[in-house]
Amino acid sequence: MEERKELSIGDTVVHFKRELMSEEELQKEPNKYLYHIEGFATHSETREKMVVYRALYGEGGLFVRPFDMFISEVDKEKYPQVRAKYRFTAIDVEEVSQMEMELCK
Repeated sequence: MEERKELSIGDTVVHFKRELMSEEELQKEPNKYLYHIEGFATHSETREKMVVYRALYGEGGLFVRPFDMFISEVDKEKYPQVRAKYRFTAIDVEEVSQMEMELCK
């Protein structure tokens, strides 16, 4: 069973859709679907835990998403070809190139 790393401020995470990118797309935009966790917040009315994260590509947009959604599993009915178990996974930046080499096999 895949062990899940606890998410922390400062982590780099990868979104599962990165798996769906072609080698050409990865060369054109090498940081696509990589994000930096900026922090955690609490919704002021619902008290729901949120993740605050920044895209490491494009204009570097800042986003917020409910924590439970952030750590949820990939919908395998909608994305049966995806090997990732979770929507976002914390990674070491060095792991990114290794993951891509495996995906291109």
